[in-house]
Amino acid sequence: MGTASGALLSVAVIGGLLVLAPTGAHAQWWRGAPADFEECAEAAEKASSKEEKTAKLSECNAKFAGRRKPGGGYTYFDFMQNRNFDIAGPNPTPDEQRKIDEEYIAYLERERRNSTSAALAAKQQQEQQQQSQKVALKSDEKVPVPVASPAKQSARAATEPPPRTRSITGCPKGTFSCDWPRLSESINEIKKLFGATPSKGKKS
Repeated sequence: MGTASGALLSVAVIGGLLVLAPTGAHAQWWRGAPADFEECAEAAEKASSKEEKTAKLSECNAKFAGRRKPGGGYTYFDFMQNRNFDIAGPNPTPDEQRKIDEEYIAYLERERRNSTSAALAAKQQQEQQQQSQKVALKSDEKVPVPVASPAKQSARAATEPPPRTRSITGCPKGTFSCDWPRLSESINEIKKLFGATPSKGKKS
């Protein structure tokens, strides 16, 4: 009787071990899974071929979005905004992802405003350049010299001295029109000199 009980107990223990064995093996595999990208990449480095290493690194990148920070914690890089976000774990939580999406909406709004302002500034600069060109063209146009009215021309001619009394400083020498006034004045002076009557003597 005792022998039979011992045999049954042994069978029960062996059966229990067989049932628990797959569970233990599964738990051991879970404990061996990488916790973050860095552990996954470290395991991928041990691949036997370059192709296998590349494939495993691609899987690591798809599985883990965050990267370790030197001081602890993780950071997530959003290439759409070209900035980093601090996160608690190797992947953003739903709340963290919602905040990242809200920041992205605000980022798009800022980009839209900046684009509108830049386009307006460029338009204003173009209009200023066109206005400056118009002003420059107007300044280059010849301004007609105003002509005096006939009445003013007659009054000015009446006040001018006669031709005989005009200065001949700018007259070119050696021309008859230039030398004749000088000769005429010299002849008049000679006539006055010889034509003068001598003074009569005193009567005794």
